[in-house]
Amino acid sequence: MPTVSVGRDRLFAALGRTYTQEEFEDLCFSFGIELDDVTTEKAIIRKEKHLEEEADEDEEVIYKIEIPANRYDLLCLEGLAQALRVFNKQEDTPQYSIRNISKESMLKMHVKPETSQIRPYIVCAVLRGITFDEASYNSFIDLQDKLHQNICRRRTLVAIGTHDLDTLKGPFSYEALPPSSISFVPLKQVKNFRADELMEFYKSDMKLKKFLHIIENSPVFPVIYDSQRTVVSLPPIINGAHSAITLKTKNVLIECTATDLTKAKIVLNTMVATFSSYCEKKYEVEPVEVIYSNGESFICPDLSLYNMEVSLSYVNDSIGATLKAEEVTSLLNRMQLSAKHTVPDEGPCNITVSVPPTRSDVLHPCDVMEDVAIAYGYNNIPKRKPASLKPLPLNQLTDLIRLEIGMNGFTEVLTWLLCSHKENFAMLNRNDDGSAVIISNPRSSDFEVVRTSLMPGILKTIGHNKDHPKPIKIYEVGDIALLDVEKDVGATNRRLFAALYCGANSGFELIHGLVDRLMEVIGVPFVPAGDNTGYYIERSNEPEFLSGRQASIISKGKQIGHFGIVHPEVLKNFDITDPCSFVSLNIENFLDF
Repeated sequence: MPTVSVGRDRLFAALGRTYTQEEFEDLCFSFGIELDDVTTEKAIIRKEKHLEEEADEDEEVIYKIEIPANRYDLLCLEGLAQALRVFNKQEDTPQYSIRNISKESMLKMHVKPETSQIRPYIVCAVLRGITFDEASYNSFIDLQDKLHQNICRRRTLVAIGTHDLDTLKGPFSYEALPPSSISFVPLKQVKNFRADELMEFYKSDMKLKKFLHIIENSPVFPVIYDSQRTVVSLPPIINGAHSAITLKTKNVLIECTATDLTKAKIVLNTMVATFSSYCEKKYEVEPVEVIYSNGESFICPDLSLYNMEVSLSYVNDSIGATLKAEEVTSLLNRMQLSAKHTVPDEGPCNITVSVPPTRSDVLHPCDVMEDVAIAYGYNNIPKRKPASLKPLPLNQLTDLIRLEIGMNGFTEVLTWLLCSHKENFAMLNRNDDGSAVIISNPRSSDFEVVRTSLMPGILKTIGHNKDHPKPIKIYEVGDIALLDVEKDVGATNRRLFAALYCGANSGFELIHGLVDRLMEVIGVPFVPAGDNTGYYIERSNEPEFLSGRQASIISKGKQIGHFGIVHPEVLKNFDITDPCSFVSLNIENFLDF
């Protein structure tokens, strides 16, 4: 979940009153967010540098507030304060408008066809007569960074550029050219660079080097020019220094280049809606016409309201409350969703919800219902006992096995679903048979594959607890994953039971007895070899077990498990010094009995 850092005093000034910390925590909880931490700028720096200096009394208090990941409108102080003011009924939901100008007077952004090779979409807007102070300017930049990390997916889907429009001259063109033909002075630099030289220059930049991979191997780079062929931006890397925004900037051009047009529109709407509050004409945005080479064009941004019909009965049934239509509309208005209700003579009552451009998270009636529940207060929802639910047969069987094995003196363990490739195969004396699900981007070598057996986790548990008093009797009931081309996701889960005995002797007879007891409880009889009415055992040759001291468990003509004395080499691989016996069973097979 994203965390927004805001100055406490500035936030309280925007809210029109001061709060104690407890009062503000209650407000956050009521609104569906959380005050995560209270700190100061200097405290953050001291923590990063591991300094032990004492705090100054005049340090600005910083509130770190955790917000939902889909509420992009709350990623800065301005959006957060506005939402809380509306929630507190201090003001109504803002009405955003597009400046009424003729199509001929609009700024134009011409898109060249070559951009389809690298970054095909662009949307733009203008904020006129804006007034920044240092705090609002920093918030403007910080919102861009937050959006880049969140919905923009580190600029791969959308990259935001903001420019001082008074330093540029329209119309603009969005092109894609060979890097050697693009030359400009980038932001915060004084030297002129070719685009290919910039790729090398920024490889040592801690912030920008993370984005170079997006375009550096492309034969063409996206670039935005004004009518004087001044480079406005080289998205998604850097803006030009010529149009850099300062505290004196009055007119701001915002452009978003993207590989995903829908997300680009959301990002643009979030930027202009949040900071149009600083414009001379509050909440008014100037549109820009985007024109493609094939003659198609559209005007952005689109700040129109999206209307949705939601049944009152659906809201009440989902929440578990009995709310009147007037209450629901009032609660929705507090959540920045303008709502009205119909009063039918017959039939169900419906709520008409007008979703503003800032609430891109509202896509379905369930989103509306959730906002009603938040505004109503989760603690105010009456408690009720849910209808009895019957567990799935597999889970019911799993619980019965847990109970029985526990009564036999075994302790349950829960181990990781992921393990290293070596643990899953080589350390068990097994070769990779191609059945494992491989993690494409593991965070470490300890989590490379999804386990195909419960054995690695149980043996690691013994290895880390080898000094525990003997004997050690542990078991696990859990899932493994195997590749399966017949499944839509390419893999399938299997529910296994496994148990291990570790002591002064191997305990083979105890594990064998555990198998017999488990089969007896489940109701699977022991039968002669070849009889498909129950189960029997036969010699096996599994590499993780000692030869001649192992067996396969056969039921209905197929192997459902195996048990035996663990091979000394396997024990050595897991740093286990005592002999062990192990059993593993696929319990899904018992659902047919």
